[in-house]
Amino acid sequence: MLKELYTAALGMVPQQTRLEVISNNIANANTVGFKRESAFERSLISAQENLNNVKGSVEQDDTPTDTYTDFGQGAAERTGNQFDFAIDNKKGYFTLEDNEGKQYFSRAGHFTLGSDGKIETADGLTLMGENGAIYVQQQKFLPGQMDNTKAITLRVEETGEVFANEQSVGRIQLMDIENPQTLQRETGAHFSATDDTIMNPVPIEEANIRQGYVENSNVNIIKEMVEMIELQRMFEMGQKVITTNDGTLDRSIDIGRFG
Repeated sequence: MLKELYTAALGMVPQQTRLEVISNNIANANTVGFKRESAFERSLISAQENLNNVKGSVEQDDTPTDTYTDFGQGAAERTGNQFDFAIDNKKGYFTLEDNEGKQYFSRAGHFTLGSDGKIETADGLTLMGENGAIYVQQQKFLPGQMDNTKAITLRVEETGEVFANEQSVGRIQLMDIENPQTLQRETGAHFSATDDTIMNPVPIEEANIRQGYVENSNVNIIKEMVEMIELQRMFEMGQKVITTNDGTLDRSIDIGRFG
């Protein structure tokens, strides 16, 4: 009977993990460039060995559940913002860099113009080009003179070539990740490379960037909600099994005590 309790509890733990993953997907449904996660049973053999109380390393894996990222392309949405870019291709990731030189890769193309003239994300990561950071030059004026700063008109070609006021300032560097499942998620839409990550620059003839668009999350909110309801029902079934066996165990103890 204790085995039934253990089996029911072990079956509920993966469901709880999946509920947490789905909840995070739903919370980021409107996050630009977000890639949904899914949970799966990473080792049915380990799970069976745990149930059979086999000694060994499987004892450390009481929760045979892991997650993976769905890197499928999200839908493009027109924003009209000249600093919004979408990669109209399954191949390619924007290359970003922080102040310490650490690189990140993302499909989130919502950028702004930094105070130092660089194109950057809202959290301060710099968009990298083929030859380093892409600077958008602004016309300066001396103190006491009239402000003759020109508004920046940014134009980005499909190939990634960037023009500020019709002057070329660089080309956006897209990286092709051959095995994206080796990437490590840093935030909802930003990933970093690991030792197993294989990547190469996207050739100019294969680049396809759309200015004035962003790639939305690839979360299907309806599908996630349906799956969440199904998981909640399965979780409730596990609770009922535990409650029923617990009551039966109590009655067995009482019978043994007074029999």
